[in-house]
Amino acid sequence: MVGETDRAALAAEVCVALTRCCPDSRTEPVGSMGSGTADSFSDIDIAWVVPDARFPDCLARVVGVLGEVRPVESVRVDPDFYRSDRRRLLFVRFVGLPLFWRLDLDVRTASIAGDPRYDEGNPAARAREGEWSRPASALANAVGAVKAVARKRDDDARGLLDRGFARIGADDRATGAWADDVTRLAHAAALRDPSLTDLAAQVTALAARHLGDSRT
Repeated sequence: MVGETDRAALAAEVCVALTRCCPDSRTEPVGSMGSGTADSFSDIDIAWVVPDARFPDCLARVVGVLGEVRPVESVRVDPDFYRSDRRRLLFVRFVGLPLFWRLDLDVRTASIAGDPRYDEGNPAARAREGEWSRPASALANAVGAVKAVARKRDDDARGLLDRGFARIGADDRATGAWADDVTRLAHAAALRDPSLTDLAAQVTALAARHLGDSRT
């Protein structure tokens, strides 16, 4: 059974692979892993700072590099930075690993390494409609809601679910029957994008396993 030691080892392998790909770059764990506050529901947050001139090349190579560490199931680009000239936030799922172990890879150029808010709220950096998957994003919200409830953060869970339903145009909201709420959101997302059916089933199983019949 995989555990937190394996997650830390995976994060270390990712950092080594990325710096090997671009020797002039640097990587570091950030978020809860970086601060030492990670729990069993934490994902893997890594910052990768690359030379400005290497930014396009690093983006072109990153999926292949990660695939050498472990087979990659899927990669999404945060729509807020989809067209940023110096930043990308990649959401990476690896084959066979828990849904909680998503890799959130923040790729930045060296010139903005000290500006954590670069391009936040910049309309020119945002993806255009059709360049990102609303259903896939809604499923990510569903996973986030499972985490939030497990951490006793019901208000956060409600917000994640309501935004997920709204993102795919579903006339639905969280009720506090958390496993049912997550299941409905996963089902609605899969209806809108059948390629996500398997992932939606995994999310539904995750909710059943961690939430059961929990209510507010």
